[in-house]
Amino acid sequence: MSGIKVDKNLATAIAASLKAGEVIMQVYNTPFDVEIKDDKSPLTEADKKANDIINSYLIETPIPIISEENKQTDYAIRKNWQTCWVVDPVDGTKEFIKRNGEFTVNIALITNGIPKLGVIYMPTTKTLYFADVTRKLAYKAQLSSHSTALSTILEVAEPLKPKANNTDFIEVVGSRSHMSAPTLDYISSIEAKGRKVEIVSKGSSLKFCLIAEGSADIYPRFAPTMEWDTAAGQAICNAVGINVISQDTNESLQYNKEHLLNPWFIVSK
Repeated sequence: MSGIKVDKNLATAIAASLKAGEVIMQVYNTPFDVEIKDDKSPLTEADKKANDIINSYLIETPIPIISEENKQTDYAIRKNWQTCWVVDPVDGTKEFIKRNGEFTVNIALITNGIPKLGVIYMPTTKTLYFADVTRKLAYKAQLSSHSTALSTILEVAEPLKPKANNTDFIEVVGSRSHMSAPTLDYISSIEAKGRKVEIVSKGSSLKFCLIAEGSADIYPRFAPTMEWDTAAGQAICNAVGINVISQDTNESLQYNKEHLLNPWFIVSK
């Protein structure tokens, strides 16, 4: 789709995500070891290599970085950041280890706690999602190579369009690895209102993309997530009028908080 103009920072994030995706697939296609971090989450060589690459791109901007795989800057310093990057080099490491393909590179730009730009890249299928929230633009591009030029990406990109959401048939996005009892209770509450529910299972931040592209209606997340799990997905959803609402505040999820753990949330129109 020609004629798309891309913010300089968004172009940088896209380039970083594609290069990270290339290195992730090099690890994915060979035997690899799995470490267990202090928080009991898994870590692979792909997480480390992708993080190094993304940092090498983003450090060229004058914007500080919050990444899952970086040592976190103390909040006494972070609280003064008006703008920052929020990065998950491999979102869905459990899916990566299972080799089911449903993992992503997540990069978001946050200003005053609000996502402004977002990139999600699925390396196994070379599928790229990117969004500019201020301009209310979000796109999906199916690429043929991790080294696809930005000009080509903009030529093949198609705008995202969510569902009309006016039906008694509701597609609810669930996690492959994290379906919780409260989520199942929430689904039951929808069914109790006489609406038919179909579960659409998907790993990583692709759950946000399903809502933004009209492949599902609602994504309830009543289980722990961190800011880097959701920032890019929220940007993509917000750009097309989809809300990501905290169950604690009934307002949009905020970023660069003192504690980087998210509250439970619901993604819907």
